[in-house]
Amino acid sequence: MSKTTTVKARPLSPHLQVYRLIPTMLMSIVHRITGGALYFGMVLFVIWLAAASGSKEAFDTVNGIYGSWFGRLVLFGFTWAMIHHLVGGLRHLVWDTGRGLEKATATKMAKATIAVSIVLTILVWIIGYAVRGGF
Repeated sequence: MSKTTTVKARPLSPHLQVYRLIPTMLMSIVHRITGGALYFGMVLFVIWLAAASGSKEAFDTVNGIYGSWFGRLVLFGFTWAMIHHLVGGLRHLVWDTGRGLEKATATKMAKATIAVSIVLTILVWIIGYAVRGGF
């Protein structure tokens, strides 16, 4: 009996092109992305705090950058990432209690996560502008 020297090719692990993208999968991916985005947003927050503790010129410069259309767009995205990550975390907290794990319920919760995060982000910005005194 001799050993066969033929090596059978092992299959590759399935990847995104194998699976159909479903809401729970998408929200899992977005949850991880928003978690990473929060690091970037915290750097912006620390820059703002450092400028606030520094000179008036530094603070005015940072406020000018953050107050530009691009700065506001970035801050809006940061706000959405923060709220979306929070809502996604609450969804996972519900799952940790053993509730909402049925396929239909999990899909509804995933869709609700994106809808709630968008609505809350817009609401936070509307309230922020209203308190500030307008756009």
